[in-house]
Amino acid sequence: MQRPASKLGVITGTSETTLAVNAAVNAAASAFPIWSRWPVTERAVALQKMMAALDAHRDDFVALAAEEVGASRSWTEFNIDLAIGMLAHVAGLAPMLEDRELVDPLTGKHSILRRQAAGVVLGMVPWNAPIALGVRAVAGALICGNTVVMKGSEHCPKTHKHLVEILNSAGLPGGVLTCIVNHAEDAHDTMVQLIAHPCIRRINFTGSTRVGRDVAMEAARYLKPALLELSGKAPLIVLDDADLDAAVEAACFGAFFNQGQICMSTDWIIVVKSVSDDFVAKLQARTQQIKAADPVQEVTVLGRMISADAAQRVKGLIEDAVSKGARLLVGGQIDGCVMQPALLDGIAANMRIFREETFGPLASIMRVHDAEEAVSIANDSEFGLNAAVFTTDLDHAQAIAGRLEYGVVQINGPTVHDDPSMPFGGMKNSGYGRFGGEQAINEFTELRWIATHQEGQTPTL
Repeated sequence: MQRPASKLGVITGTSETTLAVNAAVNAAASAFPIWSRWPVTERAVALQKMMAALDAHRDDFVALAAEEVGASRSWTEFNIDLAIGMLAHVAGLAPMLEDRELVDPLTGKHSILRRQAAGVVLGMVPWNAPIALGVRAVAGALICGNTVVMKGSEHCPKTHKHLVEILNSAGLPGGVLTCIVNHAEDAHDTMVQLIAHPCIRRINFTGSTRVGRDVAMEAARYLKPALLELSGKAPLIVLDDADLDAAVEAACFGAFFNQGQICMSTDWIIVVKSVSDDFVAKLQARTQQIKAADPVQEVTVLGRMISADAAQRVKGLIEDAVSKGARLLVGGQIDGCVMQPALLDGIAANMRIFREETFGPLASIMRVHDAEEAVSIANDSEFGLNAAVFTTDLDHAQAIAGRLEYGVVQINGPTVHDDPSMPFGGMKNSGYGRFGGEQAINEFTELRWIATHQEGQTPTL
């Protein structure tokens, strides 16, 4: 069946925040009765068309992301590939949205368990992975029959507006997916008004724990369920029987990809002392081979940081650690927004880097006596999103994974890894709820029980 295509669905917030919020949410609310009644198979087809549309506009996104957030081509391509995988997985969930029927063998009572669209979903998206996290914020909600208001980041408004335009080009009815982008000074007020709007029924947010707390408090005020994926501080544990070369590559990928500006980035490397000298020497040599540059000016593996202030903040973490006894092994040079990947050795609990999320191209090394100490240190964190452990003893690895207080644990792989078919989310101050896997259905629908009783079975007083 042919459906009318939407207009571009992009609304830009101004100082008149209330007008922008109402325009976006009211458009989504008006479209909900139409979209929620589309057969789920047709909604799946629309998501599949989005995959082709994203693939056809790679160069657009590469240019926009380089300009706005300093992303390298490799990071933007990684984003697009992951987003396409997310859409494919979510489209495949369509059969799970069919009614489930049950009959009580004793009474003959007939029950239907129904996953029903919740209404308008608010998806708040960060700048650091603008395409993948933008798609993740909307895809699960859309397949379930919800309409979506995507609150884009003020740091990459062009990228997020273009993303919504491309997704809408797959033939969504008008209002099903809209985008609102506010000025930086209006960010908090826009968030508050969006959550307060009576038509918003579900909220998902990806970003810092600091802002996530504000989102959670506002959502609680109106008893609206919120899915929060927040800050991380991912440890990578290297045990004495690890493949050191593989661990080095995983550490570099995890710590430095996208300049370490990923919630899953490897913040600290906890290595057993018996292999620490060999491991650190290999890691230092590998890090020296990796260079960052402005991707607008030259082809580069690593791009620039989001701002010069962000680079200076990471520099402050390095200076604090060095002043308290750590050693800067390599890197850390700054040229405006460009920061070269850095390694710190000898991290201790009295340093800021031990507690704070780095969110920059900096990995810190701690040397420990054994696996027990490694697990204890890794768990001594307010965050609990991603972790990794390297060892050739897979039984031991599974035992350690079971004790690590992190939502996702990779064994012999980098902390930066996502699989759209798997649940993704954190523990402790890294948030709650899960993106990915079948969890999208749980997060973005109401589970209803509709029972039909047999004649003569109605109880009496």
